Amino acid sequence: MKPTATLHYLFDPLCGWCYGASSGIAALARHPDIDVHPWATGLFAGHGARSMKSFAAQAWAHDQRIAALSGQPFTETYRREVLGAADATLDSTVATLAITAVAETAPDRVIEALAAIQAARYVDGKDVTSPEVVANVLADLGLRDAAARIPEPGAALLDLVRTRTAEARSLMAAFDMQGVPALIAEVNGARRGLDASTLYSGPDAVLASLELA
Repeated sequence: MKPTATLHYLFDPLCGWCYGASSGIAALARHPDIDVHPWATGLFAGHGARSMKSFAAQAWAHDQRIAALSGQPFTETYRREVLGAADATLDSTVATLAITAVAETAPDRVIEALAAIQAARYVDGKDVTSPEVVANVLADLGLRDAAARIPEPGAALLDLVRTRTAEARSLMAAFDMQGVPALIAEVNGARRGLDASTLYSGPDAVLASLELA
C-alpha cells in the first residue's frame, strides 16, 4: 500500500538537536503511511565547520538540555573524547558524505545509518569527522558499498553531495526555515512546514498533524 504522506526531514548529522529528534524520526520512518525523505543540509560541513575549543562547554550545556527533553544519552565518554579533544572540530563533511553514499546505495537505510553515526559520536565518543571511523560504522551495519566510498570519494559522489545539499537548502528557503531539525510534510501534492520541536517527545504530535494518529 502506498504511503499517504511524505515527510521531508532536514538535518545535519552532527547537530545535537537532530540527535535528540532521532527516536521520533525512526518511529515515523517505521509508520506504514509515511515515506520519510531524509536530507542532509551541510550545516556544519565545508565552510560551516568550526573548532570545538571555543564552545565545548556551551555545547555540553546544550546537550544536557537536549537530553532532558528527548531522553537521548550524551555520555561522559563523548564529553571527554569528542568535546574535550585538543583538536576537536564540529565538521560534518565526512558524515554528510556517508549519508549521501547510503542514500545512493541503500536508500531505505539512511535513517538507520544516521542513527548509527550519531550513536558513535554521542554515546561511544568516536571521532566521526574521521573517514576511517565513519566507514567502519557503515561497514558494521553491512553497508559495505557505501563504506568503501568514504576514504576516497569519487567525483560522482562529491557531485551528488553538492546536489542534495543544494536541494535541502532550497527546501529550507522555500519554507523560511532557519535551522535543523526541520520537517516539511507533503500530502496530496501540497507541502507545509511542521513544528520539528515536537519530535523530542516522540512522533505522536507529528502523526496528529498529519491526521494519522
